[in-house]
Amino acid sequence: FFYPNPKDAFIKSLIIAEYIGNGADRVKNRDGFSEVTADILFNIPVIKTANAHREAGAPVYLYEYQHSLKMVQKRRPSFVGSDHTDEIFTVLGFCFTTTHVKLPQPCFVEEEELSRTMMSYWGNFARTGSPNGHNLVHWPKYEADEKYLAIDLKTQVTAQHLKKERFVFLTQTVPEKLKQHDKNAERSEL
Repeated sequence: FFYPNPKDAFIKSLIIAEYIGNGADRVKNRDGFSEVTADILFNIPVIKTANAHREAGAPVYLYEYQHSLKMVQKRRPSFVGSDHTDEIFTVLGFCFTTTHVKLPQPCFVEEEELSRTMMSYWGNFARTGSPNGHNLVHWPKYEADEKYLAIDLKTQVTAQHLKKERFVFLTQTVPEKLKQHDKNAERSEL
């Protein structure tokens, strides 16, 4: 999917070995494919972007959203957790809609509380440039220590080095091994 050219077989082999292993376990294959897809399309580009903004001197607040509303989960396979843009439901307060838009089922009390929290963080950020505020878990700036906020249904906790091992693998290890592979291929052609 990401490297369709046959000359890129070496890269595919590296990535498969890292994320899937020998391919014997179907669940590991599925989960590994989901993870590498998310890393290549979303996670690694987000971290690169956060790093670039931080290095340019801009204040950065990074987060990992870890909850899907129950109404969304019912429409997904059981193995799918939080997905890209799931936080939008809570940030925009879908749990509290009273207009012609009707939810298939009401949100749980905990989801309403999470929505209030998310709206507070985003509102504070829009007003002040910082998501932090009264009665909220402190959201650290994403600085050299790479702290970010992990946001789940019942907790928001400071975490560090989001996807660090995978980031190093995809941004350093793969390019280094590819460069080494290309040098060896050049030598063998001579």
